[in-house]
Amino acid sequence: MTAHIDFPFHLDGRGRVATTEDDDHVRDMIHLVLFTNPGERVNRPDFGCGLKMLVFMPNSDVLAAATQTLVKGALQKWLEREIQVEQVDVRAEDAKLTVTVVYIRRATGARRADVFTEPA
Repeated sequence: MTAHIDFPFHLDGRGRVATTEDDDHVRDMIHLVLFTNPGERVNRPDFGCGLKMLVFMPNSDVLAAATQTLVKGALQKWLEREIQVEQVDVRAEDAKLTVTVVYIRRATGARRADVFTEPA
């Protein structure tokens, strides 16, 4: 098991850079892909899928299907070596976006379902 820098960056109780374990690190990477808008990263302008922009868009079945396809494609593009995406569910209610991602960790074969919310 490898220690990774935790996201968001912070210091632990000892005043050192906080670290996290593999499963939480993969979850952090998924969160970054989901809620980073394309253009935010200088050296990777196409990174992310820009879900934050969809919070105030009118809900419809067409938008939900398009968003699920967008999310699944972005996760497969940026995390293909880490996870195999099985299912994505995106829901926008009021000013809150909730995304459920069901995936298999390639390193362990473990199946996980994580829920991501923005704003947290």
